[in-house]
Amino acid sequence: MPAIFLIANIGGTVTPLGNPPLFVGFLRGVDFFWPLQHLVPVTCLIAGLVLAIFIVVDAWYYRDEHPHVVSHHRMQSTEVRIRGWLNVPLIAAIMATIVLSSMWRPAIDIGFAGLRLENVLRDMVLTGIAIVSLRLTSQEHRHANGFSWEPIREVAKLFAGIFICIVPVLAMLQAGSRCSLAWLLGLTTDGDAPRNLAYFWLSGALSAFLDNAPTYLMFFDLAGGNANTPMGPLAGTLAAISIGASSMGALTYVGNAPNLMIQAIATERGIAMPSFFGFMVWSAVVLLPVFALAGYIFFG
Repeated sequence: MPAIFLIANIGGTVTPLGNPPLFVGFLRGVDFFWPLQHLVPVTCLIAGLVLAIFIVVDAWYYRDEHPHVVSHHRMQSTEVRIRGWLNVPLIAAIMATIVLSSMWRPAIDIGFAGLRLENVLRDMVLTGIAIVSLRLTSQEHRHANGFSWEPIREVAKLFAGIFICIVPVLAMLQAGSRCSLAWLLGLTTDGDAPRNLAYFWLSGALSAFLDNAPTYLMFFDLAGGNANTPMGPLAGTLAAISIGASSMGALTYVGNAPNLMIQAIATERGIAMPSFFGFMVWSAVVLLPVFALAGYIFFG
């Protein structure tokens, strides 16, 4: 489980390309390199502690599974080869397309369902890249990797349901003082001053159950909405929201799509994975003390 926490969540908290919440902030005007300039210290602390826990857990399970392995066996090397290099430039093309589409703002309304030219062109290019990969990548490589569409379909169905169900919750939160959850939002301020620690925990807790990208957007708007304010006088608040939404999606399977994707792929290949609540037990034991320490040091 610590590997999922690191790879699918914490590791992507320093660039907009590595994390949906930060990309939402980038689309709302946050500088591309702002996370790299402000989030590295807290990310290094969280990632370092979780990595240390992962090493201990991994070593424990390795010894339990291989009690009679001697030292010279551990020194044996395994040849690692990468095939399908065609997809490396295609991945780079995907990243470039996403970044350029967010920077190019012709603001041309196509006139159908509020579609904008930049979004349509972006989706067309991404679809074209996917078709090129499907056509040119050897099926032998896909079979060797055990690739199938079933985990993707499973995650897509679940998150479609989540996005539908979170609409009324987000609407209540965005209503501010007029909604029944006003007391919750009231925890984020002390008079006129923001409570960064409250932003950190609330954005993280809601991200764990409501999905992190819309949660980030809601707290971003609560902190001012205009990127110049959070990046300037409220930089600490924006950092708290960014780290909370980006990292605490690891607390549940549904907090971040890659968590569930890894679970679905592992299950399909016959690897035992924790249940939804079993995963929460792992995340609570490993992550909550780490988040408590990081929150106290950087946002307390």
